[in-house]
Amino acid sequence: MAELVRAPSVPSLAGLEEELTCSICLSLFESPVTTPCGHNFCGPCLDITWSGLLAGFSCPQCRASFPRRPELQKNTVLCRVVEQFQSAQPAGPAEEKKGWDGSRAEVACDSCLEAAAAKTCLTCMASFCLEHLRPHQESPAFRDHPLCPPLRDLQRRKCQEHNKLLEFFCREHASCICCVCLVSHRTCLTGPVPQAKAEKESQLKNRLTELYNQSEKASLALDEVRVLQRQTSETAARKMDLLRSEFLEIKALIEEEENQAMKKVEEEEKRVCDKFDYVHNVLGKKKNEIQVIRDQIEMTLTEDDDITFLKKAAKLRQTSTKDVFIPRIDLDQNLIHTIYQGAFSLKEIVKRTVNQPQEKKMEGGQSRPSVEEKANPQWKPKAFQINPSNKLSASGRKAVGSRDKKKPAKSAPNTANPGATSLESFLTKSREELLEYAAKITLDFNTAHNKVLLSDRNTKMSVSEIPQKYNPHPQRFTYCSQVLGFQCFKRGIHYWEVELQRNNFCGIGICYGSMEREGADSRLGRNSNSWCIEWFNSKISAWHNDLEKCLPNTKATKIGVLLNYEGGFVIFLGVGEKHNLIYKYRAQFTEALYPAFWVFSSGTILSLCQLK
Repeated sequence: MAELVRAPSVPSLAGLEEELTCSICLSLFESPVTTPCGHNFCGPCLDITWSGLLAGFSCPQCRASFPRRPELQKNTVLCRVVEQFQSAQPAGPAEEKKGWDGSRAEVACDSCLEAAAAKTCLTCMASFCLEHLRPHQESPAFRDHPLCPPLRDLQRRKCQEHNKLLEFFCREHASCICCVCLVSHRTCLTGPVPQAKAEKESQLKNRLTELYNQSEKASLALDEVRVLQRQTSETAARKMDLLRSEFLEIKALIEEEENQAMKKVEEEEKRVCDKFDYVHNVLGKKKNEIQVIRDQIEMTLTEDDDITFLKKAAKLRQTSTKDVFIPRIDLDQNLIHTIYQGAFSLKEIVKRTVNQPQEKKMEGGQSRPSVEEKANPQWKPKAFQINPSNKLSASGRKAVGSRDKKKPAKSAPNTANPGATSLESFLTKSREELLEYAAKITLDFNTAHNKVLLSDRNTKMSVSEIPQKYNPHPQRFTYCSQVLGFQCFKRGIHYWEVELQRNNFCGIGICYGSMEREGADSRLGRNSNSWCIEWFNSKISAWHNDLEKCLPNTKATKIGVLLNYEGGFVIFLGVGEKHNLIYKYRAQFTEALYPAFWVFSSGTILSLCQLK
């Protein structure tokens, strides 16, 4: 009757093994508990999974996170379902319980070979039905024989060598052994098979938990990498937008500078053209007047009557005409030169900045603007600030100069450059040979001190008693009466000559464009950016880096300057029938060089010779 009542409930539990399996240990639930998200796990498995965590608790199945470790209660209903499933498992026709070796529990009795075995004797190594099991249960002789659920293939549980039951497990050799094998394994770590199985199960469960934790960490790491990748892309996009806006601003500044320069030239052109139009109108009227007088004379000459002719001729004598005069009208060359020099200076600074190595930009460049600076619509990069007079600001040129001074560029060896000829070879050259390197030099009035008077198309300089009304310019000298040449030299060999008149207070030399324009350091030779020779009364000296070297006097009134940029030297020569060496400098030039001049006393005149 009991079998009839139990039979209908068995099919209802069939197929529930997967639902009653813990997703951590993959075994039937043991003391199942339920998480707040509704999933069930073995209580011990969940304890091992959450062990050592202080925060970041999450469901192992759906990964729902909890602010703190949940208070878990035992699921009593699920416990009963698991117990019923386990009790119904052996008698179920659909699912047959499997032994430790995978064999089915329904084993025939070894005595009668008909009935199903109820137990297996591990000593007799045979399975018995209930009838033939009675001696083992009733007779004291079989009391020590261990019984277990029916097992199939008992021969697999015997030692192949000693025909004894495999009762022990050798951990070192990872194999099951019998009691006789213990002698040969006496130095090994051995133990009963059930104990070894329990230990292995525990190890595998711990390993499974460890793998689950590693998988969880790997998933979190993947999520973190995706977040970092997205953040990197967003940051790069923002930086590109900022760069785009910076370059647009630079382009706008240069376009504004170009428009202002072009506008000034157009205004100057219009002014001159208006003058030409006025002169054209005056000359047209003059031509008409002359034409009227000519017609009157021709008409008078056709008169036949003497009296009438004389009267008309007397009137014509009173009419006088003047020769045609065309006034000189020309563009303001000073204005055109100023505009062009501003554009040229801006181009040089942009070229230096763009062609500069990235490392030098990072070391010598200006610091990035702050958020407040960027928010200010008046902010502009220092290297590209433009003043209202259409000239480059001093900060831009100084910034480039300071960057160039921080890391001197290494010049190529002389052997790699055919122009880098030795210094001694130039000392033996004649003036005709030096004229092969002649350079046309003019003076840059934007650098001239207010007491320096320029004349002869900016090729002659002298001291003016009355300060000149030069326009303010960031490159103008304000401390010493000095002026630079308009041309700059960044490579090659160049030669020019200067004629002296009353050379009692004057100086001739070269300098970097980044040399100071204000203060005592702006005087030629009193800094590391300039080289010169100087006449002070009857004394001649060579100056560089504020160090003076007295030189023997010379009567030469014309001085030749030879610059070899790649060769790294500059020579000052007294020009006459035979060249006379005054002084020579050796240096490793790192910036563009400009001819430089100093005049002090009234009456001193320096003239640039126009060499052919």
